[in-house]
Amino acid sequence: MNKSRHAVIVAGLRTPFAKRRTALKHFSPLGLGKLVCGELLERMDIDPRTVEQVVFGQVIPSLQAPNVAREIVLGLGMPAEIPAYTVSKACITSYQTTVNVLEAIQEGAIECGIAGGTESASDVPIAVSKPLQEALHEATSAKTLIQRLAAFKEISLRDLRPRPPAIAEPTTGETMGEAGERMAKKNGISRQAQDEFARRSHQRAAQAWREGKFSEEVMAVPIPPEFTATLEEDNLLRPESDLAAYAKLKPVFDRQYGTVTAGNSSPLTDGASALLLMNEAKARALGMPILGKIRSYAFAALDPFDQLLLGPAYATPIALERAGMTLADMDVIDMHEAFAATTLSTIQAFESASFAREKLNRSQPIGEVDWDKLNVNGGSIAMGHPFAATGAREIAQTLGELKRRGGGVALCTACAAGGMGAAMVLEVTS
Repeated sequence: MNKSRHAVIVAGLRTPFAKRRTALKHFSPLGLGKLVCGELLERMDIDPRTVEQVVFGQVIPSLQAPNVAREIVLGLGMPAEIPAYTVSKACITSYQTTVNVLEAIQEGAIECGIAGGTESASDVPIAVSKPLQEALHEATSAKTLIQRLAAFKEISLRDLRPRPPAIAEPTTGETMGEAGERMAKKNGISRQAQDEFARRSHQRAAQAWREGKFSEEVMAVPIPPEFTATLEEDNLLRPESDLAAYAKLKPVFDRQYGTVTAGNSSPLTDGASALLLMNEAKARALGMPILGKIRSYAFAALDPFDQLLLGPAYATPIALERAGMTLADMDVIDMHEAFAATTLSTIQAFESASFAREKLNRSQPIGEVDWDKLNVNGGSIAMGHPFAATGAREIAQTLGELKRRGGGVALCTACAAGGMGAAMVLEVTS
């Protein structure tokens, strides 16, 4: 690769993540996206004209702003000539937006771009039934009041029920929580192991906040509608919780025999995150800091009827191979915590020789996970999981940790609906 086309991540920023229907409930996904991108540009003191592309993600569809990336550009008053498009790839969405900008820089198409994702689980579009939809269309084109009323004569009370977005996999009919429960059973992941993992996530995230590790990568957000209070930290943390409290929670997806609870799962969350990427030569010429580099990446997919959220176990060996490294070479490992059961299942697959042979066609397992390197500052169970924003959060958070350590390499992974997974090897030089 031409050295002049080397891409670097200059900066990363996110809003605090908030539980659905709490502090950020009045923000639309577009509003959250504009907040984080506007703050990122201001903090970096960069002329918006330097940005040549914006690729943003959103998973929960928006009827008002389906191309949220373009609306961020226009809503912030950035030059209208900046092209922008929106990506939706479930929970690995902002891994994909980051790679899209990275590849555009590497190909020489641009020198600077913004990637990220935004999500509001509080602002979910509600659809209507097909009969009501047809009646509304008919009424809209009617010329008289009698004709408009006649359009609804066949509508029943059942047809008036709102239709929220489907949460089940269209192919399997299974929700991600049900898949997590099935994976827990198949892999022998105990309730106690899940609860201990969840508690570990909260404790580590709380400690990271106390130590000020997130101070530079999380912005403060004034809370509407009064704007008299400010959200400065994630509001989902339970730092003082004990295992007895987790044990009292009832299973959600299999109420009789299940082990997956609200306590050992990532909650529905509002939030946004963004990364600023640049051609390395341009970043240095502008005197920009360099947060780190993406050494390699991989996306993978598996049959969703198998272990739906095991995608990282398929993507990771490809990313490591492309980086010319092994799992043992990693200084930090960051895994998205959709459910404690799915993260623990992924760790089990990493270490399994039979999984390597039967599923990966490899003679050796991916490697043993060093728990001292794993999710050192907590993860999605504690911080929350705004679907499209999680990947960029992981990337910025991991690069920040490597920076504090004086450099190193790290693995970031995430699972996603549809049986997909992402893995990325990040590098920070001292």
